[in-house]
This record gives sequence, C-alpha cells and structure tokens, in this order.
Amino acid sequence: MTESKDEAVERDNRKRDAKTLCLIQQAVDGQNLDRIAEAKSAHEAWEILRKHWAQTLRQDFETLQMGDDEGVQAYISSVITITNQIKALGHKLKEPEAVSKVLRSLGPKFDWVVVAIEELKEIAKLALDDLCGTLQAHEVRVNHAVGKAVEKALHVKSEHPITNHSKGGAAVSLWGDGRGRGRSFAHRRDKARGGRGRGLENKSHI
Repeated sequence: MTESKDEAVERDNRKRDAKTLCLIQQAVDGQNLDRIAEAKSAHEAWEILRKHWAQTLRQDFETLQMGDDEGVQAYISSVITITNQIKALGHKLKEPEAVSKVLRSLGPKFDWVVVAIEELKEIAKLALDDLCGTLQAHEVRVNHAVGKAVEKALHVKSEHPITNHSKGGAAVSLWGDGRGRGRSFAHRRDKARGGRGRGLENKSHI
C-alpha cells in the first residue's frame, strides 16, 4: 500500500523528534538524564528540563546577596544576568521585582539610602538603571569618607610613634635611629644606678 502524504509527514516528524530527543539526552548530565528518562518526546523532555532549570535559577535569584567587597555595578550585573536567564526559560520576571530584590539584598553600608529610596520613590516605577546610578553615587561618597578616615588615622599614627613599655614602666620608642637613641630610659636609668652602686661598695672598703 502506498503511503499517503500525511502519513509520510507524520513519519518524518517522528524521526526528527526521536533524533532531537537523542541529542537532548546526550547533552545533559546524569541527574538531568534521570529526569527525562521517561520522556516520550523531545518536547516533553525539554519541558521537564526547562521547569527544573527555571526553579533552580529562581532559587538562586532569591538567595543572591551582595558580597562585603562587591561593588554595586558588579552585583546588579549578577542580578540582571539571572533575571535574563529566567526570562529566557519563559518565566515572567518584571523589573520592579528585580529592583525590590536589589534593595533587600544590599550590604549594610546601603541601609539608610535604601530606606530613603523606599520612602521617596515609587518602587513600581523605579528603573533598574536609575537605581544603579543612585547606589553608585552613594557608594562613591561612602568610599571617599572611608578613605579620608584611613588617611587621617595614618597621619595621627605618624605623628605619635607606637610605644612599648618595659617592666620598669618606661616608654621604649619603636622608631630607634640605630645609634642608641631608641634605647629605653629604663636601660639608661639601670646603668646609672649600677654605677652608683659600685661607688658605694668601694667606699665601704676605705
């Protein structure tokens, strides 16, 4: 019996689907292969994997936190990357949700500016780019203030050399010049006392 046109198309579709399913199985690792082991078609296998990857990315999105030494731009870039990956898998993730995520996962140095943003701006209408600009401006101010504080501390330290204390309680400069000027007052005092002691001892024999 001659195969009809519709039957020929159906047969070709089955062949392409089987080939695609085989390619998917070869491309995934052991755990994902177990997930699609019962899939009857490439579409079914893809849907299983898509849902799993979307759930994993969603968990990563929810648990993402800004690192202590991480800059604002780098952190927001990480948020945008995960957001785009979730969207690519067909899940809706609107910009206000990403903005809200950034605000609640920033480091402690942004606490007060986050409160100000939430009070003064409507989060639902705040663009992620605008938020990034505001936070970067705040970060520059904070880093500048910290830099000035460190510079001041170093200046004070250079004017007042660190000292140690001997058992006798006299200060010992840690900035000795190599010619004896860094010797402790206690050392010179004990030396002087030793000289006087020998003098008295000699008088006792007169």
